[in-house]
Amino acid sequence: MPVNVLFAATDALWPDYETVLQDAVQAAGVEANLSRDIAPQDVDYIVYAPDSALRDFTPYTRAKAVLNLWAGVEKIAGNPTLTIPLCRMVDPAMTQGMVEWVTGHTLRHHLGIDAHIRNPENLWHPLGPPVAWDRRVTLFGLGELGRACATALKGLGFDVAGWSRTAKSIDGITTYSGSDGFALALARSEIAITLLPDTAATTNLFDAAAFAQMPKGAVLINPGRGPLIDDPALLAALDAGQLSHATLDVFRVEPVPQDHPFWPHPNITITPHIASETRPYYASQTVAENIRRGEAGLPFLHVVDRSLGY
Repeated sequence: MPVNVLFAATDALWPDYETVLQDAVQAAGVEANLSRDIAPQDVDYIVYAPDSALRDFTPYTRAKAVLNLWAGVEKIAGNPTLTIPLCRMVDPAMTQGMVEWVTGHTLRHHLGIDAHIRNPENLWHPLGPPVAWDRRVTLFGLGELGRACATALKGLGFDVAGWSRTAKSIDGITTYSGSDGFALALARSEIAITLLPDTAATTNLFDAAAFAQMPKGAVLINPGRGPLIDDPALLAALDAGQLSHATLDVFRVEPVPQDHPFWPHPNITITPHIASETRPYYASQTVAENIRRGEAGLPFLHVVDRSLGY
């Protein structure tokens, strides 16, 4: 008997997923009925995106898991009607996409590419930027994406360290944790990259006090979550020269309102939440594997810890 898989993401995503998800589930050895319209009491798995209209999971009495298409789960993790496992999206293409975006913008700031392109005639001098091992880069957040980015930057020769709320270990990379470790990590962050989840503990983590502890002229790169950053404090730090630039891919409100002060600021780069896109083919492989595991009685992958919010 086929399992019933409800596609509860937005209608706009259905054409991108209908075929590749069905093929992935079939390749995983599971016979499935994939549809946008299944009676709640008959649903076995829910493929979900947090901008879906589905908010009440109470009628889904037979469902075994909610399989999120996004890495972020902050909009659903605290839903009191969701009592079955919630699995966040982790797939190799998402990780690779983040690594490419982060390394690209780190190299951009390290090499001073913006200034060289905008005004090369006034920058003709024999001294180039320091080599990578003389540039201190810190990853804040050492989950799947943070670890991959830290390892890639280390491979390019950068002096890389990392910070996380709880102690983590990465071969060849200095790691910090806790409040004391946060101060130490900030103090060495010539380039700071934020890849933390959006939780009550991380909201406005990067505020005026945090920016003041960073080296003068430091760069902030945020492909993580918008609420990690205290926006007025960031603007003040940039205007004062404490930070030299911020490259931001995520924001409290998206799209960023046209009247937001980030747009005209000369030392802010905005990218449209593209650092780590979910690509349907690869995301479908992760969803299909979790369905296979559920049907085989195996533990699901990437289950969210509700107490932590990610």
